[in-house]
Amino acid sequence: MHLEHAHNTPALRSVEVHHPTPLAPAVPYAAPLVPVQPGTVPAVASVVLPDGRVVTGYAVTPVQPEPVATPPAVSRTAVNVALGGVGFLAVCGGLLLLTTFITALTALITQLITLAAVIFGGWIAVQIFSSNRHGAGTTVNIRKAVIKRNRFYQ
Repeated sequence: MHLEHAHNTPALRSVEVHHPTPLAPAVPYAAPLVPVQPGTVPAVASVVLPDGRVVTGYAVTPVQPEPVATPPAVSRTAVNVALGGVGFLAVCGGLLLLTTFITALTALITQLITLAAVIFGGWIAVQIFSSNRHGAGTTVNIRKAVIKRNRFYQ
């Protein structure tokens, strides 16, 4: 309240009460999470012990083990052996081709060496047999030579 001047007497005023108007939120907020109870209430079981005491509690269903997966029709070992066999056959095929190539190359080299020997031998034979026909070179008649004490005389 404001202090009014002293020469004026205070007037009685009525008290006004303002109640704020809440603003509606633009986006409604989510309701707080409330724990949800299960749809059914578990049954309560009572057990009488041999000495006469009664034990009460919730019945617990036994835990069922998970079903064991059925083994595959073919074992992994058999699959691995089969794949290893396929790989081995592929390698053997390559090795067979390699050995075939080496064998063919060896046969070719052998034939080339034989052909060179035949050609060179033929050339030598032609040189030997053609020298007597043309009269080239020295001809010695051994029947007329006289051998005395390991020396030749004519």
